[in-house]
Formats: sequence, C-alpha cells, structure tokens
Amino acid sequence: MDYIKAFIIGGMICALGQILMDFTPLAPAHVLVLFVTLGAVLSGLGLYQPLVDFAGAGATVPLPGFGHTLVKGVIEEVNKSGLLGILTGGLKSAAAGITAAVVFGYLMALIFNPRPK
Repeated sequence: MDYIKAFIIGGMICALGQILMDFTPLAPAHVLVLFVTLGAVLSGLGLYQPLVDFAGAGATVPLPGFGHTLVKGVIEEVNKSGLLGILTGGLKSAAAGITAAVVFGYLMALIFNPRPK
C-alpha cells in the first residue's frame, strides 16, 4: 500500500507541474522554483510533514520535497545551534541529495556521451 500512496501523491505533484507548463505561460524553470518554494513554505507552516508521513517518497522525491528538506534542516539546526543554523541547516540537510545528483549526473554523462540539441 505504501508504493501505491507514493505513486499517487508523486504522480499528482508531477501532473500538476505538467498542467502548469501546458496551460500557463510558466516555463519549466518557473515551475521548479514555484514547487521548491511551495514545499518550503508548506514545511515552514507544518503542513508538508503530514503529506510526507502519508506518502513517503511520493512527497519527498519531487521538487516540493527538496524545499521541505531545506526548511526542516534549517529548523533543526536553529534549535540546535542558534541563528547560525539559518545558514548551515539547509546545506547540511540537503548535502547528500545534491552530492548524489552531481556525482550520478557526471557518471551518466561519461557513460552516455551527451549531445547538444
């Protein structure tokens, strides 16, 4: 059942992004920023964590999950280290995901030889 919930919630988030790109003048970059910001705001208000608890990876893997991770890390680090946590919390919480994206993106570029369009 966890897989079904993750698939449905993640699919709904992705479908919403596709609808925004198809039926509004928003470019993919605008949708990216909107989703990350929306995840951060909802997380700051305490509204995104219940969705994460319900859908698991379906809510943490799409772009709003990145905003949620940043805000969650900042809140934890501020509680632990004070105001310095505003600068360090988001970086600490998202470092593993960003590093993995860079490393695996680089490896795929080496293996598959990307070409410009």
